[in-house]
Amino acid sequence: MMVEEIRSILRLFMEWGIRLKNNDMKKIVKSTFWSFIVQCMISLTIMGIIMIILAESRAIFDFQWLYNIFPHLYDLLDNIYELVFERAYFIFIIFGTTLIIVLSLLYKLLNKIFSYVFAVSESADKLFDKNVEYINLPPEMVEVEKKLNHFKTEAIKNERLARENEQKKDELIVYLAHDIKTPLTSMIGYLSLLSEIKDMPQEQRNRYIDIALDKSYRLEYLINELFDVARFNSEKIVLEKEVINLNLMLEQIADDFYPTLKEMNKKINFTSDEKTILYADPDKLSRVFNNLIKNAVNYSKENTDIDISILNKENQATVKITNKGKQIPKEKLDKIFEKFYRLDSSRTSKTGGSGLGLAIAKEIVELHGGRIYAESDMKETTFSVILPIIEQA
Repeated sequence: MMVEEIRSILRLFMEWGIRLKNNDMKKIVKSTFWSFIVQCMISLTIMGIIMIILAESRAIFDFQWLYNIFPHLYDLLDNIYELVFERAYFIFIIFGTTLIIVLSLLYKLLNKIFSYVFAVSESADKLFDKNVEYINLPPEMVEVEKKLNHFKTEAIKNERLARENEQKKDELIVYLAHDIKTPLTSMIGYLSLLSEIKDMPQEQRNRYIDIALDKSYRLEYLINELFDVARFNSEKIVLEKEVINLNLMLEQIADDFYPTLKEMNKKINFTSDEKTILYADPDKLSRVFNNLIKNAVNYSKENTDIDISILNKENQATVKITNKGKQIPKEKLDKIFEKFYRLDSSRTSKTGGSGLGLAIAKEIVELHGGRIYAESDMKETTFSVILPIIEQA
């Protein structure tokens, strides 16, 4: 996005720069300027001749008859003559000199402006040139130079991240395609046995059905992951806000994990001092907290509790989801919110997903005007979601 904005801002400079490089614009400016100078000099010469003629007219023509008929008009013309015509040479020199000075300064100013335009247009080309590490501009354009180099650094960084994300996405699609094949092959195998062996013992038949069903759930999960990967870059998240009870939402999501928690001998402890009402998108926020609680359940140790709390302070609701499990390295606490980043790179891990869950969660939270972050130590890991408490508009 930023790169497109930079291109848009500098497009005008680049167009002027192309003309300047071909010297066409310089020639046009110079020829037009000097043509204007010549015209001014011709006009000044004509004005000077007229002033000289008028100044000498009194010596050539006798206006005494005008005084006899219109004495007041004669006095007025005589005063104008003394103020203007007797000073004709002086006025002509002052006016002409001033005009030449102004035009000379204007010419220098135009040259300076065009040199700046030329410098910026050249830097616009270098902005996207990978072989140029730093853009240099004239000393008086140091602020523009800093901004252009900042844009260049950001553009290179964004391009690198885009390449890395694209590579991660391609690798993930390959892995998911491979993972989809495994449960699909198992399902076909077990269902084929059930179809072929008519007199299979009921106990064995039920076990094969359970295995096939388990594999089908795994297949559904992987297909959804694949759809998430394809959908993430093509769809823009749009919020549909309404008044929601955050306490009730979290309690309902926690209840959905009861069967899984019972099997693992785990439980969720939910605490809140008061009811929290938000103006937000319930479906999008449910996705965020469902993902965070699911991660807390999957990555927590056996026979441990998951703690969920809500704290309201200064028009903000802070939701903390804490589990006791393996520590997340400090250098990876920010990376886990990047697209396609997987903390567990092993594809054999049952907890491993597409690496989009936390990236999507972060985007949804930020669209609500909030923020999400993680903390981890040797004992526990906590994900915090801060959301503004906003009244319905």
